[in-house]
Amino acid sequence: MDFLTLPDAPRLRLVNATVPACLLGQPGDLARTALTLAGGRLAEDGAAPPGTAELDLRGAMVLPAFIDMHTHLDKGHIWPRAPNPDGSFAGALATVEGDRAARWRAEDVRARMDFALRCAYAHGTRAIRTHLDARPPQDGISFAVFRELRTEWRGRIELQAACLVAIDGVEADGPFRDTADIVAASGGVLGAVTYPMPDLRDRLRAFFRLAAERGLAADFHADETGDPSVATLRVIAETVLETGFDAPVVVGHCCSLAVQPEAEALATLDLVAKAGLHIVSLPMCNLYLQDRGGAGRTPRWRGVTLVHEMAARGIPVSFASDNTRDPFYAYGDLDMIEVLREATRIAHLDHSRDDWALSVLHRPAAACGFAPPSLAPGAPADLVICKARSWTELFARPQADRVVLRAGRAIDRSLPDYAELDPLMVTA
Repeated sequence: MDFLTLPDAPRLRLVNATVPACLLGQPGDLARTALTLAGGRLAEDGAAPPGTAELDLRGAMVLPAFIDMHTHLDKGHIWPRAPNPDGSFAGALATVEGDRAARWRAEDVRARMDFALRCAYAHGTRAIRTHLDARPPQDGISFAVFRELRTEWRGRIELQAACLVAIDGVEADGPFRDTADIVAASGGVLGAVTYPMPDLRDRLRAFFRLAAERGLAADFHADETGDPSVATLRVIAETVLETGFDAPVVVGHCCSLAVQPEAEALATLDLVAKAGLHIVSLPMCNLYLQDRGGAGRTPRWRGVTLVHEMAARGIPVSFASDNTRDPFYAYGDLDMIEVLREATRIAHLDHSRDDWALSVLHRPAAACGFAPPSLAPGAPADLVICKARSWTELFARPQADRVVLRAGRAIDRSLPDYAELDPLMVTA
């Protein structure tokens, strides 16, 4: 049960709300404020006119609805029929490839994506970028489903899609050109997974040329490994600077930075800052996959990238959900409070900067082109209210009783039952 019931009034003033000070443009950690809701939006908090109801939040924390900028809705929830055999990255790749070839018809992809969106909506997310596996003919299947769901979910969750292909499939002429056309027709983002290969720079040049011709932003998976010799993030930054590609470029994972020699890693980050790249870290999935050496061996590192060193250079850093109940991550529920809680623990965000809340709000919105979250008058009253009065209270519990407002009204936060997916999980 939600901890808070809002009165039904045309104008409502929430007093004694705790919010991150950075959302108010103030220095420091947390601040107390009042927020007024009217007509589905935030209003000026001045003298209360007749008919205004007032509710004392007693320090409850209020956040704008979240942005989840790196997900894989097309893979989500296949674990019951396609579990990772050993928890490894290689095991995930092979298992997903087999399941995709055998099962990813439109009705299957659609049912699982819609289930995931209902979870995200109940947890308080208002915008999502999803990667879609796009090896033909899957590109045509999944992007068609995505366009339908984007229309159906309009007004609840704003959706954006990036294609996901291996960089060895990127050529100036060939099937990837057709995929780029599908992405452009879907209002999407051009994406690829990079890894070392002799002609990587040529393929990146072709990638950026195809993106520029279609007016598309870029989103890469890069260096999701504990091998310190893998350093494609640096090549991406160098190629952006060389080509002058000026649309937004997001790079996700970047795990190998954390195990490279310090001087080499920091030199790469200087290039990343110069190229204006946006980094998204996926701490839960990378904690699960990285440095998994088999039964009987304890992992030696956390899999997270160098987020503090990035922030110190002005590189915008976001955190996101990544995979959900699939071979790349067996857990998760597209809950951005869980993401921020685990990022705080895994990457030691505490005892650090005061603005890490922006990593699930303003920074991903800017990277993806979503409307920026705001607590300013005139902004939509899309809010998440938690009983917690401090960060330690927020992160100590799952906040299962949070209240989610959309346009100033509390939504039904009932989560879909996993049993809905049982008909899809029957294995051959």
